Amino acid sequence: MTWLAYVILTLVTLQRLGELMLAERNTRRLLAQGAHEVGRGHYPLIVAVHAGWLAALWWLAPGQPIYPIPLLLFVALQAARLWVVSTLGRRWTTRIIILPKAPLVRAGPYRWVNHPNYLVVVGEIALLPLVFGLWALALAFSLLNAAVLLVRIREENKALAAAS
Repeated sequence: MTWLAYVILTLVTLQRLGELMLAERNTRRLLAQGAHEVGRGHYPLIVAVHAGWLAALWWLAPGQPIYPIPLLLFVALQAARLWVVSTLGRRWTTRIIILPKAPLVRAGPYRWVNHPNYLVVVGEIALLPLVFGLWALALAFSLLNAAVLLVRIREENKALAAAS
């Protein structure tokens, strides 16, 4: 089912590109309102992990069988992703942008979890390779993502604590 692999990968790639455009727009807007970026040094690592993950999928997934259970779970995660992005609204970005004196968002999934977006990303990075039976790729990029998230969450928590 090579054609389905291409459809899935195209949709995910377009989603990620759209999110980058939204994040850039929100970042510019926040910076214009007096916000500042924190943890800029690790951001290229995040980009590298995500770009590498997508590139590896484009390289290895076509021609592989499609497993429906991981695909359904991945699609379900997209609802969670939309919930996170819509809850943060204009404050959603891929960077750590701190808007002084702005209260923390405690609505939507943020009522229960401090970093729901990262939970979604952890699931996505593991599940999408599993859609194609690529368990070694799922494991490798899950470990890389975990390493980057350790740095990211530490930086974000420190910045949020200092801002509030």
